[in-house]
Amino acid sequence: MNAVKAIILSAGQGRRLLPLTENSPKCLLPVADKPVLAWQIDALFAAGVEEIIIVAGFQVGLIEALLETRYAEQPNIKIVFNPFYEVADNLASCWMARHAMDGDFLLLNGDTVIEAELVKRVLNSKPAPITLSVDFKDSYDADDMKVQLDQDGLVKQVSKIVPAHEIDAESIGLIYFRDQGPLYFCQAMESALRHPAELKSWYLSIIDQLATQHLVHSCSVKGFRWCEIDFIEDLAKAGMLFSE
Repeated sequence: MNAVKAIILSAGQGRRLLPLTENSPKCLLPVADKPVLAWQIDALFAAGVEEIIIVAGFQVGLIEALLETRYAEQPNIKIVFNPFYEVADNLASCWMARHAMDGDFLLLNGDTVIEAELVKRVLNSKPAPITLSVDFKDSYDADDMKVQLDQDGLVKQVSKIVPAHEIDAESIGLIYFRDQGPLYFCQAMESALRHPAELKSWYLSIIDQLATQHLVHSCSVKGFRWCEIDFIEDLAKAGMLFSE
């Protein structure tokens, strides 16, 4: 495994979790008495990640305070500020961190609690320019980021609106870029952001585009612990999952 860094997208407020996020970004909400962001940082370092870049926006000072309190002895954590978090979606956060995409890196949403063993599974996955972490379940709801795969595990499409009969898995919001993958992603991102409407796009729209070029492979993380925090009930679910 090459030296790898991780980029965590944590600029948003998380309005669907109001009033809990009225004065705090959702990446700082507690899960089993530990902030979501701390779960992520601890899992990434435990898995062998060497550097972490956090793209922050809403209440960035609280995130800085967490790092000063909990990770004062860890110099390999940096914050990139995204001043456009209220008017753009997470593709713009990726743009703010593009300078860090100069080698192999992991990209993950700031609202997904993960365990170290899951990260290790992805880091040791079959070599590919872009690897999308996926899980499987019996049915998928409207908010799931759905994935269609071919028989070899290549991603054919990833979107919330994949037709029901074409859904094979869901994205957990963790992607591994290797070799030429960072270059492909940055080029596609820059091309997209030349159009003002794309400021409201998710970075997975770029992955969906690159999937048509057969550049995106999948890595199953079935059986490993993870939980995306979108709604208040997700906090309880994550708390039970990660207090075991």
